Amino acid sequence: MVSAAFRWVVLVAFIVLTISGNTLVCLAVGTSRRLWRISNCFVVSLAITDLLLGLLVLPLTATLELRSGRWSLGGTFCNIYLSVDAMLCTASIYTLLAISVDRYLAISGPLSYSRRVTRPRVAAAIGTIWALSVTMAFVPIQLGLNTADFSVQNMVWEVGDEGKEGRTCRYEWNNNYVLLDALGTFFLPLLVMCGMYHRVLLVAHEQARRIRAATPSVTRSASLTATAREHKATMTLAAVLGAFVICWLPYFIYFTYMGLRHETNPPSLTHSVVLWMGYFNSALNPILYPALNRDFRRAYGQLLRCRSTQKWMPTSTRGPGTCERQTMPLA
Repeated sequence: MVSAAFRWVVLVAFIVLTISGNTLVCLAVGTSRRLWRISNCFVVSLAITDLLLGLLVLPLTATLELRSGRWSLGGTFCNIYLSVDAMLCTASIYTLLAISVDRYLAISGPLSYSRRVTRPRVAAAIGTIWALSVTMAFVPIQLGLNTADFSVQNMVWEVGDEGKEGRTCRYEWNNNYVLLDALGTFFLPLLVMCGMYHRVLLVAHEQARRIRAATPSVTRSASLTATAREHKATMTLAAVLGAFVICWLPYFIYFTYMGLRHETNPPSLTHSVVLWMGYFNSALNPILYPALNRDFRRAYGQLLRCRSTQKWMPTSTRGPGTCERQTMPLA
C-alpha cells in the first residue's frame, strides 16, 4: 500500500509538472515581446504537443501503471489512446526537425531569413507536421500494420473483458513494420537534425571569424552581438534536441529490438522504465528554456511575479494593466 501510494504521488506530481510547465511556456511566448519571434512558433507548437501529452496520454498511462497494466475502457478506446500517444511523439520529433531547419536558415542566411521564413510558411510547416503525425500514428493501428497477422489489434475486445482475460493496453510491435516505423519517425529525422546542427555550428564559427576579420572595430560590437544572439538561440534549441534524444533513444532502441524479435510479451518493467523516461522529456523542456535563455527567464519571472502580485493584492485595487505595472522592471 505504501509503495502504491508513493507511485501515485510521483506520477500525479509528474503530470502536474508537465501540464503547468508547458502552459507556462505558451504564456511566456504569448506575453513577452522579447519572445515574439517567428521561430518561437515552433517552440509553442512543441510545448502544445507536450501539454496535450500531459492532458490526454499521461493520466491514462499512469492509471495503467497503478493498475498493473489492466485496462477497463475497451479495445477501441485503447487503440485511440495508443494512436494519440504515437501521434504526439511523432509531432515532437518532426517539430524538432523543423526547428533545426529554421536555425540553419537563420544562421546561414541572416539577411534573407525574414524573406524565406514567413508566417504563412511557418503555419504551413506546422500544419504539415501535424497532418503527417496523425497519418503515421493512426493508419498503422487502424489497418493492423503493426501486428504479426496484420489484423487490427483489440477489435474483438469488449468493455469489461479485462477482468476475465487480464487485458492490457499496449502497442503491438511483433513484426518487421516496427523497423520502418522507427526509421521514419525517429532515426532518420534524428540523423537529419544532427547534420543540420553540425552545419549550423560550422557556419556560425565561420561567420564569427569573418566578422572579426572584416568589420571595423566601431561596428564590430553590434555585429558580434547579433551573431551571438542567434548562436545562443541555436544552442538552446540544440540542448532541447539533446534532451529529446537522451530521453527517447532507449525507448526506440528497445521498441525496434523487441519488434524484430517478434516478441509478443515484452518485459513490463523494462517497457515502463524506457517509456516513462521518454515521457520525462515533456516535463524537461520547460525547465531547459529558462535555464539556457535569458528572455525566457525574464518572461517566467514576469508571469510568476504577476500571479503572486494578483494573489495578495486586494480585489478592489486590481484593474487592467496592474500586472504590467508591477512587473515592468523585469522587462
